[in-house]
Amino acid sequence: MSNFPENPASFNVFNEDLNQEWADRLGKASVLAVDTEAMGLVHGRDRLCLVQICDPLDNVACIKILLGQKSAPRLQMLMENPSIEKVFHFARFDVAALTSGLNIKVDPIFCTKIASRLARTYSPRHGLKEVVMELVGVELDKHAQSSDWGRVEELSSAQLKYAANDARFLIAIQQQLKKMLLREKRWDLAQRCFKCVPAISELDRLRFTHVFEH
Repeated sequence: MSNFPENPASFNVFNEDLNQEWADRLGKASVLAVDTEAMGLVHGRDRLCLVQICDPLDNVACIKILLGQKSAPRLQMLMENPSIEKVFHFARFDVAALTSGLNIKVDPIFCTKIASRLARTYSPRHGLKEVVMELVGVELDKHAQSSDWGRVEELSSAQLKYAANDARFLIAIQQQLKKMLLREKRWDLAQRCFKCVPAISELDRLRFTHVFEH
């Protein structure tokens, strides 16, 4: 069973950007877990609505991205800080969403979905729910996944809890996956894959498909 408490150590919701106190708090971490929520899966059509961040001490911040918003300077400083590793699950989408919505160029990146596909070759299931359940023993509630994230001023407590939990367990599964990758001698390959994420995300934003096929 998991040792994770039901609720994060601290939790705050912001409009447009982090305040300076939280930017300073999160900026002290060497690694941050990050997730995003959008109106859909098509970059440029479906706007970015929410960004969730969790540090190793289980402090969680949710940032509501308002209609028409084009920048979030404090968030951008964190995401582009080369000394802070950003952990995503399916980084390809989140990195593209942050660039498309807020012109943020995330670096450096760890993707737990890529890591899972390279490390957990015994399983065909690499969704966040399955990986979190196996590696940290937490069953994620995904009922709020397909909901209206554009109603940022009126997000429900269920939506915010779902959003927070999608970030809260990423650092724990990152640590487990890294151990597996090192054990199986696939860590170097994983790191090279992570460095490809920004280019693949840009291809997605520009609507290129099947670029690597014959």
